[in-house]
Amino acid sequence: MVNLLKVQKTLLQLVAKQAGLRLQPVEVEPGTIISFWVPKEKAKCRKNVSTNKDVFPMGNSVGVENFRKEVKKKKERPAVVLVHGFATDGLVTWQFQLFALTKKYDVYVPDLLFFGGSLTSSTDRSPRFQAECMIAALAGLGVERCTVVGFSYGGFVAFRMAEIKPDMVHSLVISGSLIAMTDSMNESILETLGLESSAELLLPETAKGVKALLHNAMYKKLWFPNFMFNDFLEVMFSHKKERAELLEALVIRNDDANVPNLSQKILLLWGEKDRIFRLQYAKDMKEQLGENTSIQIIGKAGHLAHIERPFRYNHYLKEFLATAS
Repeated sequence: MVNLLKVQKTLLQLVAKQAGLRLQPVEVEPGTIISFWVPKEKAKCRKNVSTNKDVFPMGNSVGVENFRKEVKKKKERPAVVLVHGFATDGLVTWQFQLFALTKKYDVYVPDLLFFGGSLTSSTDRSPRFQAECMIAALAGLGVERCTVVGFSYGGFVAFRMAEIKPDMVHSLVISGSLIAMTDSMNESILETLGLESSAELLLPETAKGVKALLHNAMYKKLWFPNFMFNDFLEVMFSHKKERAELLEALVIRNDDANVPNLSQKILLLWGEKDRIFRLQYAKDMKEQLGENTSIQIIGKAGHLAHIERPFRYNHYLKEFLATAS
């Protein structure tokens, strides 16, 4: 039987190309390749002879500088980087935002390490390492200034990006995420959901587990035939060992947590009925982050607000971008 999720992913690649994006693998260091969908005018591949794959050669300083010069010659538009969550890759996560943004913005959609086509030989599984790789890849692609939109796990990465490179990340949009996942927060979330571990939710082993994930992530209860859950399980949950390590590295001790002093303008864009990262977390973060932070609440939406209510989500996102870009 045909796996419908594989068909959908193929169709999404066609949608991305129709929206003016092209797939651009970027080698940020030997053994680490980030897969990016980038504006077609900015895509420029080279062949890596060791892997026989098309990559942008970060180690080739002449190539990088020439590429940046060519990028600057083209008409510059504000750059928006869409960083996905834990269950799916970039295109699947942001499928309803592409056409809403590409008419006015240069949109970049990466796959985080161990999602989509992004891989590394490094043993570092921290959100900070993910952020460092994103920053290096964006710099190599000629991006000097951008707004980063982070959803769920991607929100943790987005916060680290803003902390590490504030001159590049000039504004943030965060949906369903936290500044950091502490021991106590992790325990509270798991207790609320009736789970023993994050992997139980985010790395399901069965179709029943996929159902539970969607139940907790969505406000609306949608019916799907069982084979759809099996299709999802087959397509979306590769690299389980490495992803389990990502989840372990996400949680830090309470004593190690701190609120970074971020100068960027920040929008917390939240589903009112988010069961995983409850609305109160967003309200608390707004107080912690200070006067540069605002919050917009999307009614009748859960953790997947950008999918459940894409028009409302896109309205608030574009409204923020218009003032922040």
